[in-house]
Amino acid sequence: MVQARMGSSRLPGKVLRPLAGRSVLGRVVRAARDSGVLADLVVATSVDPVDDAVVTECGRLDVPVHRGPVDDVLSRFVGALDAHPGDAVMRFTADCPLLDPEIVSLVAAVYRAVPGLDYASTSIARTLPRGLDVEIIRADALRTLDRLATDHHRVHVTSYAYTRPELFRVLGVTLAPDRSGLRLTLDTDQDWALVSAVVDHFGDVSVPLAKLADWLDGRPDLRTLNSSVRQKRLEES
Repeated sequence: MVQARMGSSRLPGKVLRPLAGRSVLGRVVRAARDSGVLADLVVATSVDPVDDAVVTECGRLDVPVHRGPVDDVLSRFVGALDAHPGDAVMRFTADCPLLDPEIVSLVAAVYRAVPGLDYASTSIARTLPRGLDVEIIRADALRTLDRLATDHHRVHVTSYAYTRPELFRVLGVTLAPDRSGLRLTLDTDQDWALVSAVVDHFGDVSVPLAKLADWLDGRPDLRTLNSSVRQKRLEES
């Protein structure tokens, strides 16, 4: 499932901004599909009329869409799961246009190799740049979260699981080398400047992280564009 809506507080409309002829959302959808590990793909957006534009884009991308509450994103995900049943859910956010299909495939393989997991994620012990994280939650565990989670946990969908390891079987996936100092997500104008520069250089393709990181190593002027951006705390919606 890809969560997507137009109402970003810091960069409104970011999910439909164009990058080399493809929307940000379109790049995320393509990367998820190119991983080769998904049985189905659904975009979970809100019932807010401003997100009609997301629904229109999903039609153009030929991807199913489910609409639910604006702020209760967990309910939105459970509704999408009801409409499109599965054993597990990979959660993507539509502000990650540099998502790497190879990492998606790798995390899926790790999840399948460890029986009985409720949740697996690359963000528990972060070694990846923000914007390339992958997480998987067992469908039954997602429904349990819907019964237990309150407040900001309903906005962040899976956070109740990874902050309650005594209740859920959680696995953190790390990849070496540590590239957590890079910020490759899209949340501010500074992020947009960096992402745009990357796409201007590489074009309309999904770039493997190692190749992208090597290129950015030689471009300190680009790496510093968004190095001062503060990531919101979990408690902030």
